[in-house]
Amino acid sequence: MGKIIAMVNQKGGVGKTTTSINLSASLGYLGKKTLLVDLDPQGNATTGVGVDKSELDACVYDMLIGNSAIDKVTIKTKYKNLWLLPATINMAGIEREFLELSKVDSSFVRESQLKKNLDLIKDNYDYIIIDCPPSLGVLTTNAYVASDSVIIPVQCEFFALEGITQLLNGIMLVQRNLNPKLDIEGVLLTMLSQTNLGLDVVEDIRGYFKERVYDTIIPRLISLAEAPSHGQPIMIYNPRSRATEAYLNLAKEVIQRNGE
Repeated sequence: MGKIIAMVNQKGGVGKTTTSINLSASLGYLGKKTLLVDLDPQGNATTGVGVDKSELDACVYDMLIGNSAIDKVTIKTKYKNLWLLPATINMAGIEREFLELSKVDSSFVRESQLKKNLDLIKDNYDYIIIDCPPSLGVLTTNAYVASDSVIIPVQCEFFALEGITQLLNGIMLVQRNLNPKLDIEGVLLTMLSQTNLGLDVVEDIRGYFKERVYDTIIPRLISLAEAPSHGQPIMIYNPRSRATEAYLNLAKEVIQRNGE
């Protein structure tokens, strides 16, 4: 049975999409059949693995509203053991679409549409990684309900813990009302610059989250920002990058924490 992990943080610019792409590619490289789910209307994870959104016949949006089956939307990427459920800007209208569907079908539960679809195929994968939008709206709620756990990327900056309490409260709310099995898989430190401030933030976050923090820290590197524009994970764009090593180490930690 596949492990479903959502990448969450309502703050933008903390490395959610970068981590979703590169963790998924690294898991695939290490022999784990992996599905990357792009749940962000911006579709950056889709373009980040080399898929041209303009050439798509359907995306996650079509699956969520019941117009396309999940296997018709899933794409095999050109990277080892990596599949994709792509997103387009159509996703931005999902709230309105869900509202209309709930009006015509009293049994329609908008928070569980992603789970309903992923349950059909999760046994086909070792890992399913969901890239969530930087908000706590219906798409992120769908990810929470569908997932076994969440990874929280936290940027090594002065306001790193700002908003974390709200995020954790949101997770606890979902645990109480929608998905009692949802757990925090881990906390990932990202965008570390070797400054006193960056190192102080690392200590603060480790003090706050204790053993949930991964040993791996993702460095701040230009190549990490450049790779998605070339439609490539960092391990392909720059195999010798420190970021390539970091994401492979992160993938190994994820696998190890799951008892493999």
